[in-house]
Amino acid sequence: MSTINFAKREISFKIVYYGPAMSGKTTNLRHIYTTLPDKVKGDFTSIATETERTLFFDFLPLELGSIKGFTIRLSLYTVPGQYIYKLTRKSVLRATDGIVFVADSQIEKRQENIDSFQDMIENLIEFGENVETMPIILQYNKRDLPNILSIEELQQDLNKDNKYQYFEAIAQEGINVVETLKAITKLVVQKA
Repeated sequence: MSTINFAKREISFKIVYYGPAMSGKTTNLRHIYTTLPDKVKGDFTSIATETERTLFFDFLPLELGSIKGFTIRLSLYTVPGQYIYKLTRKSVLRATDGIVFVADSQIEKRQENIDSFQDMIENLIEFGENVETMPIILQYNKRDLPNILSIEELQQDLNKDNKYQYFEAIAQEGINVVETLKAITKLVVQKA
C-alpha cells in the first residue's frame, strides 16, 4: 500500500518482481540500476548465493520526480523463486502496490511459471488483496533462447482473459526491462 508523507511531500510505492527461480528478476533490477542516472537511484542491495541465486530478496530504491508537488519514490524488490523460500516470498509480497511477474519462456519452465503465478495469487488473496484490481504486469523473459514457449502458450498459462499487459523481454540485454518498469509504475500511480 502506498505511503504518503505529507510533511516531506513524498509518495512511496512498493513494486515486487515475482516469478520462478532463475527467471530473470534480479537481472531486471541490475539492468535498471546500471541504466538509470545516479540522481534517481539509491544503492542496489542483493543477497545472493555464490551461484547468483537470490537468498532473501533484492532491493533498489528509485526517486522518479514529482507529481502535483509530491516526490514519487519506488522501492523495487525481487523475491527468491526457490520453493524453500516460500515464507520469504510471502513476507516480501505483503503490502505491495504492484507486481511484475517475470516468467521464464523456456519450455521446461512452463509448470514452474504456472505454479509460481498461482502461489502469488494465493498469497495476495491470503493478505486480503483484491487480485482483480492489483496492478500486475507480465514479463515473458528469455525470448532469445532456443526451445521457448510461444506467446500464445504463455498467455494461455498466465493470462487467459488477457487482463494483464505483457512484455516480451530479454532482461540480460535490457530489452523491455525499462518499458516493463514504466508500465507497472504508471499502473500503481494511477491506482493511488
